[in-house]
Amino acid sequence: MTDNASSPTPLTLLGTGAMGTALARAWLAAGHPVTVWNRTPARAEPLAAEGATVAGSAAEAVAANRLVIACLLDDASVGESLSDADLAGRDLVNLTTGTPGQGRARAAWAQARGARFLDAGIMAVPPMIGAPASGAYVLYSGSSEMFEEHRATLAVPAGTRYVGADPGFAALHDVALLSGMYGMFAGITHAFALIRGEDIAPKEFAPLLVSWLTAMAPAALETADKLESGDYTKDVVSNLAMQVAGTGTLLRTAEEQGVSTELLTPFMTLMERRLAAGHGEEDPTGVIESLAIGND
Repeated sequence: MTDNASSPTPLTLLGTGAMGTALARAWLAAGHPVTVWNRTPARAEPLAAEGATVAGSAAEAVAANRLVIACLLDDASVGESLSDADLAGRDLVNLTTGTPGQGRARAAWAQARGARFLDAGIMAVPPMIGAPASGAYVLYSGSSEMFEEHRATLAVPAGTRYVGADPGFAALHDVALLSGMYGMFAGITHAFALIRGEDIAPKEFAPLLVSWLTAMAPAALETADKLESGDYTKDVVSNLAMQVAGTGTLLRTAEEQGVSTELLTPFMTLMERRLAAGHGEEDPTGVIESLAIGND
């Protein structure tokens, strides 16, 4: 049995914060009957005015529909909210941000209570939800049968990406992508710090920075290719020895501009360590080896 587009699947949503509210509105707009619950009842009232049914308790909300979606504060709040709910025969989708270990543990917890389970990671902010052109998507992992059955419903608020049967994979993909984002934010922050105080308009510099980062982004594809081949010296354009030699200019420029190097030096230190270990002909892909705890 699969979701039928001509008869929208009813669902329960636990959590009506900013993200939960955006999700609920997307499903309501698509004609899905939605039962909502929130620890603070007043936060669910606006959705009631838009057609949602507000349950008095999480257990009541779970009993209302087979498809139950949690979008709560953290993993602990999922367990607490569902402690008195009968999950037998339910399909539980956990959109709550967590770690891979928490996703795996929560899957076992749900299955022990008779529920099928999908863990998820939302790659979007609330304004992107329900906007088809926004690029928003949600990563899912766990029961492939459950994902296929509910794919159409899950795709209403945002695109869907199934990343594997291991329940921890959605969270792992989510955190890996966010980690890459914060690394980029660190570089952007340092770049603007360098020009701050000079006669350089940030709005004129920003397009140059975006263009440069966009041009460099395919390095991720090259890194993946080297990791899969195991050859970190393949098609190297600028090797580690050359890059380490050039870092002095970056550090001196920061000093001249009165800018701390604390956003740059951790990665530079790792490159220097890899170079000292005799890997100067590689590109920086080999630095990944140095990040494994216990490796030099």
